[in-house]
Amino acid sequence: MDQATFLDIAFESARDEYTDFAVYKRLSELKFKNREFSSILRRLAGMEYRHYILWKKYCPGRKPTINKLTVYVIVLVRFILGLTFAVRYLERNEKNTIKKYRELAHMIPSKDKKQYNEMIANEEEHEIKLSDFNEPQVKYISFIVLGLADALVEIAGIHAGSLGIYNSTELAGLAGIIAGAAASVAMASAAYAQAKTGFKGSATLSAVYTGVSYFVTAVILATPYFLTKVMVDALGASLFFAVLLIAFSSFYGAVISGADFKRDFIEITSIMFGATVALYLLGTAIRYFTGITI
Repeated sequence: MDQATFLDIAFESARDEYTDFAVYKRLSELKFKNREFSSILRRLAGMEYRHYILWKKYCPGRKPTINKLTVYVIVLVRFILGLTFAVRYLERNEKNTIKKYRELAHMIPSKDKKQYNEMIANEEEHEIKLSDFNEPQVKYISFIVLGLADALVEIAGIHAGSLGIYNSTELAGLAGIIAGAAASVAMASAAYAQAKTGFKGSATLSAVYTGVSYFVTAVILATPYFLTKVMVDALGASLFFAVLLIAFSSFYGAVISGADFKRDFIEITSIMFGATVALYLLGTAIRYFTGITI
């Protein structure tokens, strides 16, 4: 690596560290029920600022600026999806950053080696510190995803089956909502029983998160059936919303738990479309052999 390339990387690193400092500083100024969160955020901000100062030494004459959009986005994400998600999203490339810093170690002057090694240790510490931001609701994420994933497969399938039987989009939509209401109660009961066996949290809240996420998903998928009279258009719009929900839940899970976004997205989407096609064929077969249409 030549000196010019190193200077460009140093400038980019200084900018990233400066932006991370601004994000952590801004987050630390917000109010949290757990006051320890603010303390941890201030320590992280201090670390990032020291890293910025170190990198800035290697790009004299170039002043790194804060990426204000990143600051605004992370603060907004914190309010919508919680601090745990916001911080883990910010640090999602931490392993790549550590790898890059280690590869550049031979370019660092000997007088700065100690400080540089401390910076790498700080970055590795960040990964450990992320576990300190486990907000109470995070432990229930698996129950929310359970309700959402089951609803996506089952309700999308019910609507597809309705396409073969009903002539009314409203009836197909109502079928999805009614089935969703019944299934959400069943799912909530199952989640309650599951949480009672070793889960470190409230079984009642587990049931509520599962049932509510199932029913809300069912309503979202059913909504297009009340907005158009064309059954195929309603199904297409419903499946579109389903794919968006799958993408969101898979991405959220990938950020929070480090799961494989691509694998989860493809897996759930494939199951949903498979169920949709199978139940559409079943509904069509019922109408063909029985002559029943509503």
